[in-house]
Amino acid sequence: MSRPLLITDCDEVLLHMVSHLSAWVKETHDVVMELTSQEFAGAFRSADGRVLEPEEIWPMFDSFFATSMHRQTLIPHAGAALAAIADRADIVVLTNLTEECRTGRIDQLAAHGIHHRVMCNQGGKGTPVTRLLDEYQPSVAVFVDDLVFHHRSVAQATPEVWRIHMIGDPQVAAMVAPAPDAHVRIDDWREAEAWILARFSEGRPATA
Repeated sequence: MSRPLLITDCDEVLLHMVSHLSAWVKETHDVVMELTSQEFAGAFRSADGRVLEPEEIWPMFDSFFATSMHRQTLIPHAGAALAAIADRADIVVLTNLTEECRTGRIDQLAAHGIHHRVMCNQGGKGTPVTRLLDEYQPSVAVFVDDLVFHHRSVAQATPEVWRIHMIGDPQVAAMVAPAPDAHVRIDDWREAEAWILARFSEGRPATA
């Protein structure tokens, strides 16, 4: 039988992103980022207080990931948890970045001691998760992500996959309710590791 499979997001799951992006836009663009949710629209203001439009925001994201991913720090206990899980399962990092950023993401994670396959994606993650299930044919699969939208996408496309809603930044986590389409909300990798390994030991799909 095939090994279990863990499919995990990166930003705010393995690596802190929001806090570093906030500091970077202030330093490089004199822009203040103040989140009240996981929605970035309306969260960026110029020095004169003007709310930035989406077409002004997304190029800053692209520039941050192209030039400053090295600033991102590891979510506590993420590295140790992945190392323990890798003894039992295959691991894929499914990140919503453009393919041009894939090498940078691989190098970034390697600098933190994380050496697993990285797959880039745009849009909902249901389709790439389906492809990964077809490829790996795992005995059981677990999906970890910080965004409610992706849990809905994966639940609709592959309901047999167990889903953990995780937000590694405590300030952002406090703003966001548990995803309705996730099986559990866990924001600490020590607890998540135990939960994931328990699902692997049970060896049954979420729909069983």
